[in-house]
Amino acid sequence: MQNFIHNPVKKYLIWALVPITIFQSCKSESGLYPIPETSISDQNVFDTPARIEGLVNGIYRNLKAASLYGGRYLLYQDVRGEEFINVTANSYTAYESWNNSYSSGSNDINNLWTGAYATINSANIVIQGLENTEVISREAASAYIGEAKFLRALAYFSLITVFGQPYNSDQGASAGVPLRLQAETGTQNNDLARSSVAEIYTQILKDLDEAEQALPDKHASASLNTTRAHKNTAIALKTRVYLTTKNFAKVSEEAAKIVPQTAAPFSAQRGVAHQLQSDLQTVFGGNYTTTESILSLPMTPTDAVSGQSALGYVYLVNREYYLNPNGIISDAQWRSNDTRRALIQTTSGRQYLRKYAKASPYIDYIPVIRYAEVLLNYAESAAESGQLALGYSLLSAVHGRSDASFTFPAATASDRSTLLNAIATERRIELLGEGFRGHDLLRKLQPLPAKGDANIQTPKVETSAQNYIFPAPNTELATNKLF
Repeated sequence: MQNFIHNPVKKYLIWALVPITIFQSCKSESGLYPIPETSISDQNVFDTPARIEGLVNGIYRNLKAASLYGGRYLLYQDVRGEEFINVTANSYTAYESWNNSYSSGSNDINNLWTGAYATINSANIVIQGLENTEVISREAASAYIGEAKFLRALAYFSLITVFGQPYNSDQGASAGVPLRLQAETGTQNNDLARSSVAEIYTQILKDLDEAEQALPDKHASASLNTTRAHKNTAIALKTRVYLTTKNFAKVSEEAAKIVPQTAAPFSAQRGVAHQLQSDLQTVFGGNYTTTESILSLPMTPTDAVSGQSALGYVYLVNREYYLNPNGIISDAQWRSNDTRRALIQTTSGRQYLRKYAKASPYIDYIPVIRYAEVLLNYAESAAESGQLALGYSLLSAVHGRSDASFTFPAATASDRSTLLNAIATERRIELLGEGFRGHDLLRKLQPLPAKGDANIQTPKVETSAQNYIFPAPNTELATNKLF
């Protein structure tokens, strides 16, 4: 193909497709259910619009691998907190994350690292491969590059928040992870020193800013708006990233783009019309493509995470974790008439999470970003910035959706500390089982709490402890002399 003959990255753009199969999805409703195409040569991998789209779909497929956002990454983050009590001590279902005992040889550690960098490399392939393409329009190429940059940013954020010291411990001065921005197919460039935590965050935000500019306002269907990135998806993730670095002014600046109101009802007025659904159960187990779901990863009977990798299996079918009776379910802010209690199942006196309630095959969509999180991110940044009325209004909207008659203590609306505590509690209620608790503890430089029952316990982990973050994986230590 004429436009690629002079592209110096051609030779290694092709063989990075591992396995050497292209996935094609010609604007299917999900964009993530690709149809296998036979293996093709390095002369024509980018030579049709369908094959190019297949490469973009491949990035999403890497992201939804079992070890990453297919379920396990969320599980690792949630069980590090205090909300879940382990039952089985099963190393295949994140027991080592629950009791903070990972080593460099742990399968979870190596698989998470490999899954994230596979996503990053597949994004790099698309970014480099579409720089000079003439097969599709420049507008279409730019949008695909925007998707690739968004997904690269999300993968790097997922890595740095578990393998790097929290940004707020030293403003990102610590060593982070290798920053790989070139498409790779062999081992010749494996040796790469770690960039600082701050440098990784700088790249994440650069990618998200560029993605916002390049991505479309919205897609052609509700399904695509849920499963493919658009402008609001990049903006929403920026609120999470800026909150992590305590840049509250930027959280508010970004959030205001898709939450322009200062009082409820809150909804996006640009691009996709994001808003809270009247019942959270609609989002989990009902209609997975509502406007509350800013990004979710879809599953089908023939394309789903299975067995011990599936959140539904771990939390509900095999009941490997039950909800800590002394955790968030006992908090006064979560009353018995709150409709979110319907997402909990009581069995033999124990309570289990049922946000992922589909039986095998486990076809619950995996939530990555919801509008409720953006409202809570905005609420926290507003409260931290002294905008107490706005913070209280945002908090009340999220809580009131599920418990309209609840009244916060009077001080919540007027005292910054009380409001921030209420927002932190609301995050634990609203985002339970969605991969936030471990991250929230680390970004606030709080210890990982002790937890357990009469059968099994794990001690508190202080912020200075070696196991406060995940160890470097053996797969990287063995192949990267500069790590």
